[in-house]
Amino acid sequence: MVDASASGSLWRSVRNLPEFWRLLELRTASQFGDGLFQAGLAGGLLFNPERAADPWAVAGAFAVLFLPYSLVGPFAGALLDRWDRRAVLVWANVGRLLLVTGVGLLLAVGAGESAVLCGALIVNGFSRFVTSGLSAALPHVVPREQVVTMNSVATATGATATFLGANFMLLPRWLFGSGDAGAATVIFLVAVPVAVALVLSMRFPHHELGPDDTARAVHGSAFYAVATGWIYGARTAAGTPTVAATLSGLSAHRMVFGINTLLVLVIVRHSDTPAVAGLGLGTAVVFVAATGSGSFLANVVTPPAVRRWGRYATTNAALIFAAVIQLAGATLQLVVMVVCGFFLGLAGQVVKLCADTAMQIDVDDALRGHVFAVQDSLFWLSFIVAIAVSAAVIPLDGQAPVLALAGSVIYLAGLAVHAIVGRRRAISI
Repeated sequence: MVDASASGSLWRSVRNLPEFWRLLELRTASQFGDGLFQAGLAGGLLFNPERAADPWAVAGAFAVLFLPYSLVGPFAGALLDRWDRRAVLVWANVGRLLLVTGVGLLLAVGAGESAVLCGALIVNGFSRFVTSGLSAALPHVVPREQVVTMNSVATATGATATFLGANFMLLPRWLFGSGDAGAATVIFLVAVPVAVALVLSMRFPHHELGPDDTARAVHGSAFYAVATGWIYGARTAAGTPTVAATLSGLSAHRMVFGINTLLVLVIVRHSDTPAVAGLGLGTAVVFVAATGSGSFLANVVTPPAVRRWGRYATTNAALIFAAVIQLAGATLQLVVMVVCGFFLGLAGQVVKLCADTAMQIDVDDALRGHVFAVQDSLFWLSFIVAIAVSAAVIPLDGQAPVLALAGSVIYLAGLAVHAIVGRRRAISI
């Protein structure tokens, strides 16, 4: 009865914030499209019987998708703190709509991986731009005392939408096949939720989502703001202990996630079965689903944990928990790794929610977009570096327990940095 009452109270709180509700609808449509696009791309390139994928090919695919944006993103993030965020969301979705159609056409004509991945890179850049904009805008539609709770609601909603989009991909893939034609069909379908997101982004009044022109706003030409975006974002993140600390823990988690992702994909690809296009993708989807389920649970447990123990202690506990769970992954048994994926998804999302909250509460609105863009850079750069290093040492069959054990060490390193840096503000948060 208590749980039902709490759920009802939360529902009423969300419904009493109409602009937050609109933001939630926009996030749902946008991230459903993201999940469908990423799953469709993975199925079309990594689990396509017409194409091959060894460890370096997998690492290369992820690098082309995310590394360039990780380096450019912080500069573009300056625009979130300079231009009307509502306008940014509208035009970013327009760009996504056009580019998704282009990637679908490339797959339909059987273009090479490089062309497809370059197109996907730009799509992903626009998608991350939208996600960062939504996160930076949240404090404008939610009272400060409700930011932690509503951030969890938004993240849970987005994660669920991404998961549903990724799994929806299985239907058109089953109907139209696992080759290039089927992959192109999946990508064309992405245009539907992206178009919905575009329409939803137009409903906000101009300037309602920020940014605020505070004393810390970066003035000067647009070129100056973009060129110095990374510097301002990195300086703000480093100068805010709560942000610097949680970003270190988040980077550690993303490195371990990169290692585990490569291990699972290579082990699955190595299975000598003619049905790798179906079986391999199915196993990968189960792994992603388990990780996503853990992340979803984190959105439920993080707000009460933060209220009781604070962000500092909650993040420390999550990193310790993750380091222990990662040890079990050294067995390299797919069933065990799926279970570990669930618990690591839980721990990692707790850290990310604490990082998001630190940026939304402890960072001036005029610089919030800068810092969220830096987070995106660290988010994907950590992931890609881990995959690239792992690809250099992993055997073709994926049997590398030392890599899994290294993940525990990385978590402990992230814990040490977080504990030291975050201690400066631990008492007040």
